[in-house]
Amino acid sequence: MDYRKKFLVKPGSKVNLNKIDPDFTDVYENKEEALEQLEQNTAKLAELQYKLYSENKQSLLIVLQAMDAGGKDGTIKHVMGPMNPQSCRVHSYKQPSSEELDHDFLWRIHRFAPRNGEVVIYNRSHYEDVLVVRVHDLVPKEIWSRRYEFINDFEKMLSFHKVKIVKLFLHITQEEQLKRFRKRLERPDKQWKISECDYKERQYWNDYTKAFEDAMEKCSTCHSPWYIIPANHKWFRNLSVSQILIDTMEDMKMKLPEPEVDIEHIRLLAIAEEEKARNTKKNS
Repeated sequence: MDYRKKFLVKPGSKVNLNKIDPDFTDVYENKEEALEQLEQNTAKLAELQYKLYSENKQSLLIVLQAMDAGGKDGTIKHVMGPMNPQSCRVHSYKQPSSEELDHDFLWRIHRFAPRNGEVVIYNRSHYEDVLVVRVHDLVPKEIWSRRYEFINDFEKMLSFHKVKIVKLFLHITQEEQLKRFRKRLERPDKQWKISECDYKERQYWNDYTKAFEDAMEKCSTCHSPWYIIPANHKWFRNLSVSQILIDTMEDMKMKLPEPEVDIEHIRLLAIAEEEKARNTKKNS
């Protein structure tokens, strides 16, 4: 299945998250069936990342958004984890600092955009400024409502400079979120991730849903598309995200650069050095 086509928010279309099944797993019935394909996909992603880095003419920006416990960290670990950290960065956006608040809302975002040859993952992003600020009325509507336009202009500018943008909304149910909160409470290695605020925020679920729907409706474009990923099953989330990234990077038509040296001359030098090393070993 073409997951880009299946999960794409078509530009100008309406989004109703309640009509999109977070339990969807395509033809896969269980985790074991998908793991082999996921392993192949992550190996392919590493290969494509190497081409991107070597070519050094384009870059990839991956934007991850979700409800709390939606799986952003897990997606980064299991899908992007095999990538070479030499040219792959993750930047998490938490509550803005006082310095960041003294600038326009995109200032802190643009600073960490990818350079040529890089893959950059935003764990949360500039979309927080039309999500949490809207839900909690942190800025007036006349301010946050203009930000969709600014976001589109910003992403269009990045695209013009050969930054390929993929935006992924990891879609889970309220029930699944509660299960994941419970696991965090029960596992000592996960308890640091849970807080009282996580449960309090659940009362705003419908408000966040509407805010996410509006953001995707207004900001899914041909050059910067949104994809809604069924994410109740972590293994299918990882599989579908990896496939979307593979298809996206293959479309970038990256090419390994031609060598800048005389390969045949260096080959002759290598043969001579190897022969010299053999002779030295034989005479020692």
